[in-house]
Amino acid sequence: MQQAASPDAANSGAAHRPRVLVIAEAANPEWVSVPLIGWSLAEALRGVADVHLVTQIRNRDAILRKGWGEGTDFTAIDTEAIAAPAWKLSQILRMGESRGWTIVQAVNSLTYPWFERKVWQRFGPAIQRGDYDIVHRITPLSPAATGSLAAKCRKAGVPFVLGPLNGGVPWPKGFEAEQKQEGEWLSRFRGLLKVFPGRAKMLQACTAILYASKFTRRDIPEALLDRAIYLPENAIDPARFFREAAPEPGLLKACFIGRFVPLKGLGMLIDAARPLVEAGRLELHLVGDGPLTPALKEQAKGLVGIHFHGWLKHEQVQDVAAACHVLAFPSIREFGGGAVLEGMALGLAPLVVDYGGPADLVTPEVGIKVPLTDRAGTTAALRAALQTLAADPAATARMGQAARKLVTELFTWPRRAEQIATIYDWVLGRRPTRPEPIPHS
Repeated sequence: MQQAASPDAANSGAAHRPRVLVIAEAANPEWVSVPLIGWSLAEALRGVADVHLVTQIRNRDAILRKGWGEGTDFTAIDTEAIAAPAWKLSQILRMGESRGWTIVQAVNSLTYPWFERKVWQRFGPAIQRGDYDIVHRITPLSPAATGSLAAKCRKAGVPFVLGPLNGGVPWPKGFEAEQKQEGEWLSRFRGLLKVFPGRAKMLQACTAILYASKFTRRDIPEALLDRAIYLPENAIDPARFFREAAPEPGLLKACFIGRFVPLKGLGMLIDAARPLVEAGRLELHLVGDGPLTPALKEQAKGLVGIHFHGWLKHEQVQDVAAACHVLAFPSIREFGGGAVLEGMALGLAPLVVDYGGPADLVTPEVGIKVPLTDRAGTTAALRAALQTLAADPAATARMGQAARKLVTELFTWPRRAEQIATIYDWVLGRRPTRPEPIPHS
C-alpha cells in the first residue's frame, strides 16, 4: 500500500478525478449477466473518474451505438483467434445451452491471459509513463481468471484494483441430482482454484481485491485480507427499475423471475406453495422459461393460482412484479443474485435460501432467508416462510419498503461508483483507512 498523502496533498488532490484504465473483457450494454455488469460499472465509473475502457472486440459495435468514441473513450482488443474457438469448445463440453456453467468459466479462464497480454502490448507504455493513476480489472468476475497485468502494473508503480470477484460457491450437499442435471461435474474440483497457475502471483500484486460474496472471500489468502473489500457485483439502474410495487390487498402474491433450470429450485417452490395456493391464500407468478418448463407445468397442473408467464419484455416483467408482495427466489447455488436486487428495487420482500450471493444481500429487516438442507427440508422451510408472509401482510409490506430503501441507498450503479471512488482514494493514499462501502448481512 502506498503511504498516506499529507493533508495538503490530500486537499490538492480532492478535486482531481483519478485517471483509470478500466479492464472489462466482457462489457456489453445489449447483453445480460456478466457483460451487462461490466458495461454498467464501467459507465457508472465515468461519474467519479476519467475512465478509458478496454474490452474485447465482440463488444465494440454495441458500445459505439451508445455514443462512446473509439480510441478516446474505449479500446477494443481483438482476441477472437483464440476466444472464438474456446467458446465453441466450451459449448460442446457443457452439452446443452443451460448446463455446465463451471465448464464455460474454466475454458474462458484458460484463454483470458492472452487478452491481458494484448492489453499490455497496447497500453503498457502508457501505464509505465504514468498516464493512468489506477488500473482496475472488472471482468472476468471469476476468481479463476488470472493474468500478468497486475504484476506488471505493480512493477510500474501503478495501483491495480481487482474485482469484484465472485464465484467459488460449492455445490450444496443433498442436491446431487440437480448437480448432475446441470452438468456441473467440474465443480467438484473447485478446490484446485487455490493452485491455479499464476493466481497467487496476481493476487499478491493487487493493491485492492474486491470480493462479492463470503464464499469468494474464503479463497483469498489470509495474508492478503488486509486489502480485501466486500462489494457485490450487481446493482440497479434507477432508470430501468423505477416502478414501485402496489399489489391489491388480499391474498399474498409472489413471483419468480429467471431461468427454469434445476439450480433455481422451482420444483421446491411449487411444492412449498401448494397448500396456500389450494387454500386460495397465495398466487404464484413464474416469469421465465427453460428446459424444466414442461415438468414444472405438469407439477403445477390443477393449481389455478400458479401462473406461467414465459419470457417477457423488461417493462412487462415489472408489470407482473409490481403486482406482487414477494420475490420468491429459492436458487440453491447463486453467485450474485441480480434478480433479487431487482425485486427489492421494486419494493418486494425477498424470500431466498441462506446460501450463496443472495444470502449476503438479504437481512431480516428486508426479507426472509431459509436454511438450505436437503430438498425436503428446504421445501418445508420455504412453505413455513410463505405461511409467515401470508399471515402478516403488514409486516411483509414493511419488509418490501425496507428492501426498496436499502437498494436505493446502497445498490444503484451511481452509488456503486461512489463506493468504488472511496476505494480509489484509499489505494492512492488520499484516505488513511480501508473503506467498507457495504456491510455484510
